Parts: sequence; structure tokens; C-alpha cells
Amino acid sequence: MVERLRSDGIEMTKILGISAYYHDSAAALVIDGSVVAAAQEERFTRKKHDYRFPMHAVRYCLEEAGIADANDLDYVVFYDKPLVKFERLLETYLQYVPRGLGSFWKAMPLWLKDKLWMREMIAEDLDYRGEILFTEHHESHAASAFFPCPYERAAILTIDGVGEWATVSLGVGEGNKIEILREINFPHSLGLLYSAFTYFTGFKVNSGEYKLMGLAPYGEPKYVDVILEHLIDLKDDGSFKLNMKYFDYCAGLRMTNDAFAELFDGPARKPESKLTQREMDLAASIQKVTEAAMLRMAAHAKELTGADRLVLAGGVALNCVGNGKIVREGPFEKVWIQPAAGDAGGSLGAALFVAHQLLDAPRTVDDARDLQSATYLGPEFNDESIGRFIRGQGIDADFFGDFDELAEKLAEILENENVVGCFQGRMEFGPRALGGRSIIGDARSREMQTKMNLKIKFRESFRPFAPSVMREHVSEYFDMDCDSPYMLLVADVAQDRLLQVEHNGAQGLDKLKQIRSQVPAITHVDNSARVQTVSENDNPRYYDILRKFHQRTGCPVIVNTSFNVRGEPIVCTPEDAYRCFTRTNMDYLVMGSYLIDKRRQDLPEIDMSWQDEFELD
Repeated sequence: MVERLRSDGIEMTKILGISAYYHDSAAALVIDGSVVAAAQEERFTRKKHDYRFPMHAVRYCLEEAGIADANDLDYVVFYDKPLVKFERLLETYLQYVPRGLGSFWKAMPLWLKDKLWMREMIAEDLDYRGEILFTEHHESHAASAFFPCPYERAAILTIDGVGEWATVSLGVGEGNKIEILREINFPHSLGLLYSAFTYFTGFKVNSGEYKLMGLAPYGEPKYVDVILEHLIDLKDDGSFKLNMKYFDYCAGLRMTNDAFAELFDGPARKPESKLTQREMDLAASIQKVTEAAMLRMAAHAKELTGADRLVLAGGVALNCVGNGKIVREGPFEKVWIQPAAGDAGGSLGAALFVAHQLLDAPRTVDDARDLQSATYLGPEFNDESIGRFIRGQGIDADFFGDFDELAEKLAEILENENVVGCFQGRMEFGPRALGGRSIIGDARSREMQTKMNLKIKFRESFRPFAPSVMREHVSEYFDMDCDSPYMLLVADVAQDRLLQVEHNGAQGLDKLKQIRSQVPAITHVDNSARVQTVSENDNPRYYDILRKFHQRTGCPVIVNTSFNVRGEPIVCTPEDAYRCFTRTNMDYLVMGSYLIDKRRQDLPEIDMSWQDEFELD
């Protein structure tokens, strides 16, 4: 818990940021310009991508700061302007009358009940009588990208589906101020174009985009010319227009229409049906077009601002393959990406916008470490509370008073190809698990990817896993030598770590069977990996596990995936962690200083009926 007063006793300015009612609602607390706490609502309600008012997340943020009454806040700020967004919806529906009527009537109940009365609802839900402010959606994204970054001056690029009207914004930040210089407006949206292909290939919009990105290396980009000729007019400066003849998201309840299907050899894939080479080729194609657009936008941002640093936010900034391309091929010396780049991060950006842009809170940066506490901003559970839970459940566990000894034991467990649930410190803010709420394993294992996908995560076999690597050793295993603490950059596995692969004409998912490197569990079929660099400053305990594993095996790399099963939010509490542990084939669970061995527990056989609790992602 943080102190609410400066050492000189002066009361500090407390700002609560909120995002809600689209997807991934969240709350964030900023005190005197410093980020104190932030969390997504889904982690508390256990409903993935929960869009409802983030009451649980708000309660956590206030408790973390020792704020007993919301009226002790100076400001509450919402991450977009509902009235402007409603204006866009009305204009769009009127443009497509009568075809958009069904979609219009489906959207209206939530607007008439909640969204149009946001100020009143916030005041009522929080019992708050103070000032409530609203930022523009892309202002929130831009603020979340620049204000926590380590740079004094940077170009700002935000790309998503849509806010009020804007879908892309380009700006510049300097000191404690940001300025938006250019925008692209709805219905022309790179994020919605990518989501259209997510929908068409049978994945869930606003959830399955990362699956599409992971599927792309299995395919060939054979549809790139079709996309550029028919769907998007992409200019050299990264600006673009979509051909709305092929899309249904303005007026209908689908992303694409029959003309889109005719263009791509038949109807959309049905969710959960077999993946074909067409879906893989479509994924490869839209990924290539997206990367081209991102690179052109980045080049234009450099030209427009003259900055040698770039910061990114918005849902498309979670496209770590595109981010990696910008880092390697773009014109900037350094790039920083907001780890909660999607709508959840809007809550943080809104609070920071008020703190810096409106209230003139200063920023002190060093061009190296960011101001987001390695995004460990969620709840933490100490050994006392974990021990109380373990005893209350009658769990057979070992307690290690010396974490160095526990880290050594974990390194041995990992070396023996066991899978470990890792529950340490504060929960991560954003969609990536970074060692606080992770499932970890031996990256050298040839069976680890299959085991984790099918027996731990219960998800599609094609999905790759990410490596955590000690920062000082990253260039020994990957073609990069920069910080990537938030797992938002993809890089190739280093050439001298690759193995000779027999070219036997493997296509599609058959590529999975090939062993490609010395760390096969994290090497994707195109020899790439989504890298997390781990430093001792950011997460001493997680770093210590890596260090001990390196000492035992000579390898500074382990597998890291989020601590959840398919369709479930990342675990938040010890109860969540133990429940997930017992429902899967995980071998060990480490929570704080406690180690739990599955073999020593009196547990029934795994009952898969729990899957009914979660919607498939």
C-alpha cells in the first residue's frame, strides 16, 4: 500500500481513470503523476474481456492507495467521450438506413441505459460528488503511450479499431505535454480490417486477433495483392481508405459480407471447425499488409515530427510481429510500447492525461527505464495471506524461508521438464503474463509446446509460446539486443541456435512437427519468438528463477505463458491459481514462498466440465 502524503505532509493529487462498456474495462489510479495501481475488471469477475463498469478494479485501486472514500479523489476521468461516439453511431446508422436497423436496435438498449448517462452513473456507482472529466479515446491511448515512456520527446502512433471517430492518430509528446497532429477516421480502420479477417477465419473479434497473428507463419501471403487491390488503398505515408463494399460492420451484425467471401474463395470458416490452408494463407496475407501499413505510418511519424524515439498504443500495437518490424526496419533509434495497449490501457491514459496535460504534473525521465513499474500494478498477496489460504484448504505445501533456495529447487524442477504455475508479487496490468501470473517450463524440451497447449492450456495446437530470457543474454539466443520487458516484440531466433530442418515439403500445421532450434518450445514455425527480457530490477524473484536455471543448464531461456486456461482470464488470487492448477496437468505450483507438488495432493481426476464456466476465446 502506498502513502497518500508526501514526506512534507502535503496532500497529493489523486486521479482515477476508468475504461468501460466496450471490452476489457479497467481502472487505474495516478497520484501526483505517478502510476500507483491499475487492473482489468475481468481478473476479479473471472469473465474474460468483461466490459461492465469496473467496480472491482476501482475498489482495488482505492484500497491499494489507502483511499477509503471515493470523495477523497480529486478527479475521476473516463477514457472516451460517449456523446461523440453516439453521434458517430447515429450518423453511421442513418447512412445505411434501413439496412442498419437491426444493428442499431441491438446497440440502443446499452446506450440508453448506461452509456449516455456515464457522468451520472459514475457518480452513483462510486457515490462520488467530485469532478468527472472525459478525454477523447485516442488522447487516452496517446497519453498511455507517451507519459509512462522513458523519453523526453517522442513521436506518438496510436492504431486501433475505432474510438469516437478516430482509428489512427499520429502525434508528438515532449516533456509533460502531447499534441495530436494527424488522424484517420471511421469507417477506415486498420484495426477493423484485421478484425474482419479474424472474423472471416473463424476467430472471435476483439479476442482472436492474436491467434490470427500466430497462424500467419503457417501460410503463404498469396492474397496480399487481392487485399491491396480490392480492400485497402494504402498510400506511401501510411494513410489509407477501405473499400466499404466488402464490409458489413457499419450497418450489419457481421464484419464481412458476401462480396468479401466471393473475393476469398468461399464463406467464412465456422468457429472451432478445422483450419485449412486458406485460413493460414489469409492470416499470412493480412499480417503482411498490416506490417506494411505500420511501417509506412512509422516512417511518416518520423518525417512529421523529426523525433528519434517512437511510442505506440492502441489494440494494433499488440501486434508484436509488426512492432518487431518497426524496431528492426523503421527509422527510430528507440521504440516503447504501452503494455496495456488496448482499451484497458485507456483508463491509465485518461488519468495520466489529466495529471500531465491539464494539471501540469512534471515528468522525470532517463531515456532507459519507463515510469510504469514494469506494469506490475495489480494486487499482491504476501506469504501470510497465501499461507492462510493453503492451511484453510488443507493443501500439502513446502515453505521456503529463503527464496534463493526455492529458486534453486524450481530450476531443478524445470530442468526435469515439469510445468510450473508461477504466482509471485503484483499482478500484471495488460494482456501479457510477465512472471507474476505465469505458467513456465523448459524451453529446450521438444514436447513442451504440445504438452502446454493440449494438457495445460487446452487450446489450439498451432499457437506458439513465448520465451522469458535474462536481459544480458538476449542477443545470444535472439536476433535482437534491446529491452523487451512486455513481450511485445517478435525477433528471429539466433542463427547459431537453429538446427538443420529437413525440407520434406511440410505444409500448414505439419510444420509443427519439425524441431527447429535448441529452444524448440518457444521457436515458431518461421524461426521467430515473442521475446520477454527479464531484468533483476523489474522482477527480482522471476529473474532469480531464470538465473538458477541458467546456472544448472547453461540456458537462460524458459517458456512463459499466461496463468489461465483457454477462455479464462489470467488468475488474480491464490484461490484462482490453485483452482487452475488442479484443473490442469500442471506439475507444481509456486505461490510466494510456498511450493505445491501435484503428486502430494489428494485430488480427483480432472473433470473437464469446468470448461462450461468460460466462453471460448
